[in-house]
Amino acid sequence: MKTVVTWRTAAASDAGLHRQVNEDRVFIEEELGIFLVADGLGGHAAGEHAADIAVREIAAQLKPRPDIDLERNIRLAITAANNRIYNAAQANPDWKGMACVLTLAVIYEDQVTVGHVGDSRLYLFKDHLLRKLTLDHSPVGELEDSGQLTEEQAMRHPRRNEVFRDVGSTLRQPDDAAFIDIYAFTFPHDAALLLCSDGLSDVLTSAAIARILDQFDGDARRTTQLLIEAANHAGGKDNISAILIAGPEFAGRLPQSAAPARARHEITRIRDTRRGWPAWLKGLFWLALGFILGASAALAVAWWQRALFVPKSSPPHAAAPRHITVDATDSLGIIKALAIAAAGDTIEVPKGQYLGPLRIKEDVNLEGVAPGEAVVRSDPNSTSYPGVAIIADGIQRGRVRGLAVSGDDTHPLRVGMFIQNSSVEADELDISGAIEAGILIAGDSRPRLLANFLHNNSGPGALITDQSRPSLSGNTVTGNGTSPDASRPGIEISPTAQPVLTNNTVSDNGSDLKHGQGFKPRGKSRAPNTAEPAPQ
Repeated sequence: MKTVVTWRTAAASDAGLHRQVNEDRVFIEEELGIFLVADGLGGHAAGEHAADIAVREIAAQLKPRPDIDLERNIRLAITAANNRIYNAAQANPDWKGMACVLTLAVIYEDQVTVGHVGDSRLYLFKDHLLRKLTLDHSPVGELEDSGQLTEEQAMRHPRRNEVFRDVGSTLRQPDDAAFIDIYAFTFPHDAALLLCSDGLSDVLTSAAIARILDQFDGDARRTTQLLIEAANHAGGKDNISAILIAGPEFAGRLPQSAAPARARHEITRIRDTRRGWPAWLKGLFWLALGFILGASAALAVAWWQRALFVPKSSPPHAAAPRHITVDATDSLGIIKALAIAAAGDTIEVPKGQYLGPLRIKEDVNLEGVAPGEAVVRSDPNSTSYPGVAIIADGIQRGRVRGLAVSGDDTHPLRVGMFIQNSSVEADELDISGAIEAGILIAGDSRPRLLANFLHNNSGPGALITDQSRPSLSGNTVTGNGTSPDASRPGIEISPTAQPVLTNNTVSDNGSDLKHGQGFKPRGKSRAPNTAEPAPQ
């Protein structure tokens, strides 16, 4: 069934400045309201083939009609593409490991239904504001979407190229958990939709994209070309694709050249030929107005004087949160910063070598300026928590992010981070060399562990004990539990613990993971994979 097309659309795709092959694919079927961006993974020609298969299969499977459940149809189409890509990779050794990420929007009448897997994006632009409607299925994307990384920090992050959901790396069913995100909403007539690959969103901020969309003058093709040109001007480090769908009433701001004429028109007034007030009445009016203004000014001065000179008995105002920068030349710099930190403060740790144990304080954030460049080691002379680098004991609010924890013969490390009866966040930590555990979670703890790298620890990467109920998402846990005395799993869980494990990489550890499910974060074509996903 054909629909009446009332929107204006265009698509553009470019290899960028650093790629020989364009592994992005864009697809538009205006009469059926189908719009698709697919970004190939796998490097060489494999990603290109995966994106091609996805486009062909989805175009063949989708049937937007009133008698068909559109959400179900989208799930079936993406799943069919996924399984076709997987089977093609198994049949051709040169294509092994290929996959893609994609964002699919289907518009039927004024309703939009979206199927999304990976880190391509769908934006809504309305009233000169740009909103990202899809969530990035990547460790860095989760940090950005949760507000723990700014947009600029996420764009510069070294793990930006990883995704933990894709189309094609394993066989799927339409209703598999952690596979297809579905969104549905009404398409406002005065709005525009933008689908794009990460080659655009990784180099252009939301503000930069919005400025280009605000130049829309009815020519959708010109706008998509401006987006491609801007991305290339910003570095063009990846393939770049964009699809613009402008609603029938959507328009950008008026060009600057029209502003003077509009301003002159706005200040033009028709002369009033009616007779005005007599001069004596006007004088009386201005005299009364002056008296009122004078009295008001006097009252304002009196109020200001009272506000300025506050009695000493008045309660003091709470101190504003501070950003405390650690002295990088002092190995005890972090400990000293923690000593003076108060609730709400953030401690920023520059590149350097530091000693623990670091005792986290309530509602204090401890953040490495650049992930992995601030290294914390255990203090061999410490009698408080010997062999432990970071401790959170009885802390309900706080975050540790971007630090590296490492043990060696001079600084023996028992536990990288010890979390007891706490609900802190531990993000982007790099922990290695621990004898007992990279991270030990004990007591009634409910921490959130996101995008950590736990590797080459003699004990488990994470040891979850007692009644703990942590959430682990997007972590890489590899090469742990290799003690010659007894092999251990990457994540070891006590029978009484109840963790929630999603989208973690667990591979090459001493023994198999006992509980949980997850998928390996996959490098995109600009960073090849180092290993195949481990069965979990």
